[in-house]
Amino acid sequence: MKFNQITPEAVEAFAAIVGREHVLLPTATDDMLRYTHDETEDLRYVPEVVLKPANAAEISRIMQYCHENIIPVTPRGAGTGLSGGALAIHKGVVLSTERLNKIIEIDERNLQATVEPGVITQVFQEAVIARGLFYPPDPSSRGSCFLGGNLSESSGGPRAVKYGVTKDYVLNVEVVLPSGEITWTGANVLKNATGYNLTQLMIGSEGTLGIITRIVFKLIPFPTQNLVMLVPFRKEEEACEAVSKIFVAGIVPSALEFMEREAIEWADRYLGNNIERPADELAHLLIELDGNDMDLLFKDAERVYEVLEAFDVGEILVADNEKQKAELWLLRRNVPHAVKGNSIYKEEDTVVPRAELPMLLRGVKEIGAKYNFKSVCYGHAGDGNLHVNIVKADMSDEDWNNKLPDGIKEIFELCVRLGGTISGEHGIGLVQRPYIHIALNEVQLRLMRGIKELFDPRGILNPGKIF
Repeated sequence: MKFNQITPEAVEAFAAIVGREHVLLPTATDDMLRYTHDETEDLRYVPEVVLKPANAAEISRIMQYCHENIIPVTPRGAGTGLSGGALAIHKGVVLSTERLNKIIEIDERNLQATVEPGVITQVFQEAVIARGLFYPPDPSSRGSCFLGGNLSESSGGPRAVKYGVTKDYVLNVEVVLPSGEITWTGANVLKNATGYNLTQLMIGSEGTLGIITRIVFKLIPFPTQNLVMLVPFRKEEEACEAVSKIFVAGIVPSALEFMEREAIEWADRYLGNNIERPADELAHLLIELDGNDMDLLFKDAERVYEVLEAFDVGEILVADNEKQKAELWLLRRNVPHAVKGNSIYKEEDTVVPRAELPMLLRGVKEIGAKYNFKSVCYGHAGDGNLHVNIVKADMSDEDWNNKLPDGIKEIFELCVRLGGTISGEHGIGLVQRPYIHIALNEVQLRLMRGIKELFDPRGILNPGKIF
C-alpha cells in the first residue's frame, strides 16, 4: 500500500478538528520527541504530525479524513510498549489518546467500571480499591501505562497467574473503525453468546483494527489480606521446577515471580540497596498469597514450605509488614528498568506451559553459549511467561546485528516445541514481526490477514505491525 504524505491542507483540517494547540509538528522538536519512540530498545521514528483528540467524535473525523486520503495512523497510549507497536514506521499521523483520561463511572451495584483509554492503570486500580473493588491486571509499568494500551496488548503482569489478564476483565468496548465509524463491540453483561465476540477480537489486536475510546470492565471484590515471601534457590532450574510443584500441591498463589541472580542484583543496584546476597543463591521466587482470611493464608504458606523442602533453598524471607512487602515488589518491578540501564539489550517475551520452564531456561542458556550472548531472565513464572533479556555486553556489533537474530529464532522455535509461543503479553508489533511464522501457520495467518482486510481495507491503521 502506498500512503500519501501530510499536506499543509491536512494539518489545517486536523487543527479544525482537535484545535491547533493539540497538533504537534516535527518543528516542535522537544514536544515531538517523546512520540518518536516507545520502550522498545532504542528505535525512533518521527511522525509527520501528532494529534491529541479529546473524544470519539474527534477521532472519528480524523479517521474519516485519513481513510479518504490514505494517510497512515499510528494509535498511541503512554508509549510504554516493548514491541514497537506505537512507532510511526510509515510516518503519517500519531494519534495520542492521552486526553481521553476519565474514569466515567464505577458501578458498585454491578461490579463494573466505564473508563476512557488514557486512564493510567494504577490510577484506575486505586480508584476501585477505594470502593472495596479490585481490577487485578498489573503490568510492571502500571504507574505510567494506559488502560487502552493494556487492551491493545492484552497485558498481564504478576497477578495474571491467579486472576487472568486484561482480556478476562473486558465486557465491552467502544471503538472507532479505520473508516471513522463508531461502534460498541458487545454488551455490559457477564454472559454473551450473541454472534461473534468482537470485544475479544479487539483485545490484543495492537491498534490494527480500531481505536478504543471507551472500556467497560468487570471488577471483583478486593482481597484484604496477603502474604509475601522471597525464596532463594541454589540452582536456577530448581526454582523453575518448584513453580509447577506448588500448583500440583493445590496452591494457587496470587503471584509467582522468577528472578535469576543478576536480575535481582541489578535491581538492588538500581534502587541503591546495600544488600549482600549469598554467592550461592542463583535464583529467587517471589511468592504472594492473598485472600480474606490470614489463618488460611498461613496454612497455604505452610504447604508452600512443604513443597520447597524438596529443593536446595536458602533462608526464606517472609515480609512481616506492609513496608517490607512493598520493598520486595519494588525490587521485582524495577528489574526491567535495571536491565535497561545496564546495557544495550533486547527483551524476548517467551511463554510455555509452566511445567516446561526448566527446559526453556536451560535451552536459553545453551543457545546463548552457542551464539556467544548473555541473557538475564526473569518473569511471571506462575503462568510460564519468562522474559529473556539478551544484553549486548561485550558482544561485537557485527555479531549483535547479524548472528543474534538466528539465536532469537532458535529461542522462539524452542518455545513452540515446548508447547508455547513467542509472546505472552508484549505483543508482536514491529520487532517480533519477522518471527511470527514460527508460532502461526499459513492458515492462521491467512485468517488474520483477512480480518485486517475486512476492518481496514486501505491498511491505514498501525500499518507494518504484526504482519
